[in-house]
Amino acid sequence: MKSQNKILLILSAAVLCFLFLLIHMLNIQTIIAYSIVYISSSVFFVFISFLILKNEIPFSYVAGLLAVGVLLRVSFVSTNPIGSDDYYRYMWDGKVQSNGINPYLYPPNDQSLQKLHSEIIPKFVNNPDMKTIYFPLSQWLFYAGYTFSGEAVWGYKLLLLISELITLLALFLLIRKRNLPDKYILLYALCPLPIIQFSLDAHLDGFGLPLLILALLFYLDNKKILSLIFLGLSFSIKPVGLLFLPILFFFEKKLPERIKILFIPAVAFSVQFLPYIFSSNPFEAFFIYAKNWTFNGIVFNIIDSFVQNNQTARIYCGILLMISLLPFIFNKMDLLNKFYFSVLLLLIFSPVVHPWYITWLAVLLPVFPRWSGILYAVLSSLTVFTVLNYQLNGLWKEYPVVLILEYIPVILLLIYELRKEEKLFIWTAELWESGYFFRRTFIEIVINIFWTCLLNR
Repeated sequence: MKSQNKILLILSAAVLCFLFLLIHMLNIQTIIAYSIVYISSSVFFVFISFLILKNEIPFSYVAGLLAVGVLLRVSFVSTNPIGSDDYYRYMWDGKVQSNGINPYLYPPNDQSLQKLHSEIIPKFVNNPDMKTIYFPLSQWLFYAGYTFSGEAVWGYKLLLLISELITLLALFLLIRKRNLPDKYILLYALCPLPIIQFSLDAHLDGFGLPLLILALLFYLDNKKILSLIFLGLSFSIKPVGLLFLPILFFFEKKLPERIKILFIPAVAFSVQFLPYIFSSNPFEAFFIYAKNWTFNGIVFNIIDSFVQNNQTARIYCGILLMISLLPFIFNKMDLLNKFYFSVLLLLIFSPVVHPWYITWLAVLLPVFPRWSGILYAVLSSLTVFTVLNYQLNGLWKEYPVVLILEYIPVILLLIYELRKEEKLFIWTAELWESGYFFRRTFIEIVINIFWTCLLNR
């Protein structure tokens, strides 16, 4: 590595640290400082990524920069979340369960829980008339965080920090397993997206990422039962890993192995509900959320602008997602490569894409250092304009220009990257040329979507 590039890399890390320290130092309104730091650090990460990808970096430099990423995370352990109020729901659920009450029974504003009210919660809990959407593993983490520090943030954030350290360790082992350069771990360690969304804003997804990466690591080590258990546990944080089941199912050749792919994650996920399922419905609020909530979904917003119907638009997004995933399920592309593209497609077709959802893609960047993922992690910071407007003016509003700036570069890069995947291209072309039923079905679906959009316009 040239000395000039070494200096640039060190200066880049110093600038990144300075930007994050601004959150601690600035006296202007916190959300304004937060927005400035979030966008500027994300844009600066493009330059850092370029340096990482284009240079050979000695291990000593990798270790030092990795330490910088860890220290940035540590610096926010006792800082209250700024860009999101989800933490207060976590705190509330932990408090409810610590008092021996089933968290799925009552919404926060129920009079039955009046004795648990404080000056903080449920005052700052969003949607206090709605029961919790979070699954049992999440609830146990909320309980542990509340047990450690009560209504102070540091207990829960300490658990998140430990989880992030496990993620970094698992990524390092996965990189070594794949014989990739150690430097790639910096694409996650120095990425502002997980630092902002986990270390500062305390989003729950930070607990799901190590489960997912460990599942991939164990699968490559041929420890499939352990891998599938971890994959099933990750569903309790966010069911992104469900995408992997059909890929793994058709990857395996023997029927007993295929049965394991479906059975073990289902058991690992389902057994968690046993303490709650007989006295409550843990899925009640989750299904309401999954049915109605929308934010930052490019394909959904386009379709919904035509059909003017939330549920219809969701159905079309689901159909288009399934069609787009078919080539990745059946072709002979590298297994982890399939995972990367599947998660990216899920995010593109999803009706709800909060920036912390994109961390499920960002965590794969050390294994697949692709510019589509890097830019997605960077450009998702533009959604902060919605948060800024909400906190300053009380108006939750999406901006079409943000969707365009966020998604168009990512989709163009995705197309470019897919064209370079020779196995995928050849397989899809052969299927199209030889598969009359596939062609006819695909064309019929596209025509039906077009006419439905036109008639409902």
